[in-house]
Amino acid sequence: MDRRIFLACNAAAALPLSGAGVAYAQSLAGNGPPIDFTSNLPAPGGFPDRWICGSESCMDNTDPPWQVHWYNDHTAILRQNKAYSYEAPFAPLYFGNDRILLLDEGYVQLRNDCDLRGVVDATIDAWCERNGKNPQRMELLVAFSHLHADHYAAVNQFADRPNTRYMGLTHEEMVGFWGMTNFPEERVALDLGGREILIWGSPGHVISEFAYYDSYTQILYTGDMFYRGRCYISFWEPWLASMQRLIDFVDTHPVSHVMGCHVEISKDDQDYPYGLTWQPNEAPVQMSVQQLRDTFEFAKTVTEPGIYFTGTVFLCNQTRSMTTIDTYPYRYS
Repeated sequence: MDRRIFLACNAAAALPLSGAGVAYAQSLAGNGPPIDFTSNLPAPGGFPDRWICGSESCMDNTDPPWQVHWYNDHTAILRQNKAYSYEAPFAPLYFGNDRILLLDEGYVQLRNDCDLRGVVDATIDAWCERNGKNPQRMELLVAFSHLHADHYAAVNQFADRPNTRYMGLTHEEMVGFWGMTNFPEERVALDLGGREILIWGSPGHVISEFAYYDSYTQILYTGDMFYRGRCYISFWEPWLASMQRLIDFVDTHPVSHVMGCHVEISKDDQDYPYGLTWQPNEAPVQMSVQQLRDTFEFAKTVTEPGIYFTGTVFLCNQTRSMTTIDTYPYRYS
């Protein structure tokens, strides 16, 4: 199911959003020429050969708190330095003609500890300067994939930011933010101004979780329910159903990359210990559609709790507090 949505302001008053086909006519006056987000798709882009991934001594780390990588001219991917948080989440930043969407806000609260707000504002200013846009006319949407602190902790840094809407911290507010009435099956479309993001429910890691598909880059963002590391699955049957929805989606939509929110595995498929702040040989964050398909086929053979390596990720079926270096009480495959 796919429909146009109303974007709720903190699950309250709604702002109507229309389809990408009429976005240009709705561009705000004086906000620069419209950018074409619908031709020659997928928009090409690239990932870095190596992300900032912490250091052997956090005290001696000299890398910035956040790495800003421009996937292409209108898409930035931020990554928190592992020296500041072992979670080191990724945070996509999607630019449209009228709105900007930030997904997942990192594992920090105070700006004087790790200033995500300042990094996002500087990134927005740089994009606006390149494209003749007025940053004060660009609305920022601050959302996250699911309700775990390493994905929403920095939301409070944006509480006083002008022209900003941010997702609330309850299931009802999260679903209401996207105007969903039939979670998780319903698929809604968010128009950033000529650039469309498709969103639907993807529970399993937790119940309140979403998948995001950017029609411009054709990147499928899967948060923590599927990523290069330990996929902690609290609810196995809902997770399998969510994987089926992902498979159904890639069967009918072109996908350039599948991207999760963390990396916890090395290039030679070794699991990094939980809480590690130094990953010098980590695997790339981007995955292929085939890796998604292979994982789903593997998962259909799992019949009991445990940790299973699929060749791409570790499926941690109801083993939330354990890692692959533990040996009790579950078996490992």
